[in-house]
Amino acid sequence: FLHGYGANGADLIGLAPYWQKLLPRTQFLAPDAPSPVPGSMGGYQWFPITNLTPAAMASGVKKAGPLVERYLARECERYGLPMSRVALVGFSQGTMMSLSVGLRQQGAAPAAIVGFSGVLADGADLKDAKGAVPPVLLIHGSADDLIPLSALFSSAQQLAAADIPVEWRISYGVGHGIAPDGLDRAGDFLKRALKA
Repeated sequence: FLHGYGANGADLIGLAPYWQKLLPRTQFLAPDAPSPVPGSMGGYQWFPITNLTPAAMASGVKKAGPLVERYLARECERYGLPMSRVALVGFSQGTMMSLSVGLRQQGAAPAAIVGFSGVLADGADLKDAKGAVPPVLLIHGSADDLIPLSALFSSAQQLAAADIPVEWRISYGVGHGIAPDGLDRAGDFLKRALKA
């Protein structure tokens, strides 16, 4: 689990019990992002958000990507797992990181990527940059006032244009958050991808 801006790993690890029965042999991990958010008590960021321009977000995910890659490599070694047995689940800024890192792995790709309430921040060179391709599920609230619903459609179009299999779901009436219908859909998607 890769959390959103101003949150921490403890925020998203709370999703694990929802999926534990579906994925009984799964180890759930939720690291804190590397940098504290100034003025936030216990909140972290994968990269600073000084503005939300496409260029700034693309630069941010590229700079933070190697940190996530090193974390994944350490955890795969610790648990004796190949990357093909890993699923990345992100929320908001964590979705940006999950998509950026997960779609650019050299060698084996992750088993799946699930992104809640986020956006593909660096899709311009995706067709050239990608290695192996994991399936992607994007879930977004129709009433999201931080990252608008249009981000889901633009992200899905970019992924499809790069020949990356993408599914999506709209959680109607939901703001910038994760609703039960999204959790159910993501759980089924992960079960299929991990063949659990």
